[in-house]
Amino acid sequence: MTSSIPVVDTRPAAGGGLQAVLLDMDGTLVDTEGIWWAAETGVFADLGHVLDEVHKAVVVGGPMARSVGHLMEVTGTTATLAELMVAIDTRFEQLIERGAPLMPGARRLLTELAAHGVPTALVSASHRRTIDAMLRTLGAENFAFTLAGDEIARTKPHPDPYLAAAARLGADPAACVVVEDTLTGVASAEAAGCQVVAVPSVVPIEPAPGRTVVRSLDQVNVPFLRSLAGRSVNVDLH
Repeated sequence: MTSSIPVVDTRPAAGGGLQAVLLDMDGTLVDTEGIWWAAETGVFADLGHVLDEVHKAVVVGGPMARSVGHLMEVTGTTATLAELMVAIDTRFEQLIERGAPLMPGARRLLTELAAHGVPTALVSASHRRTIDAMLRTLGAENFAFTLAGDEIARTKPHPDPYLAAAARLGADPAACVVVEDTLTGVASAEAAGCQVVAVPSVVPIEPAPGRTVVRSLDQVNVPFLRSLAGRSVNVDLH
């Protein structure tokens, strides 16, 4: 896909209010939402349950405990939450052993952020074991650090993950730009007071104050991110 915003010269740029870029993983950098759904449907099929496609939009992008809890409720399975989460994580890791494709523009964006010296963190609701598996594709060197959903008491849609990531980088949340693909992630970032770039993967996302919606990461580069940092946003710490 051709970007509507040209890839810029990768020489470091001075100035600008952008202090950090915080990136979601599943569906944002890596095309894994379909793989997660395949893992979930496979595990529930083994238990004799067929998942209707309508539930995909409900569970996409959410923390695993909430997503699996929803699927337990609609299927009436007798398996426990802990058993299902381990089984789905294991099935997912088996599926991505063959590799998981990056989203269009993801590799170029990571390279450009590194070239410009923009502090960058990966902030995901996925568990640590899943993130570590995906870093073989994404490249751990592209991130100052990664934050997993099972490493924080309250994950997305609460603001905690993005507040914690900004604090760890010594950045003002208002000077951070978050890139997300789901309403759950967008809600988390907005509640933390960050500017948001939404790249919808499964469920449509509408533009809003403090939120810019693009069709692809091909439309996102460092000058674009710098132009968003520091704009006024509403903050909800509850």
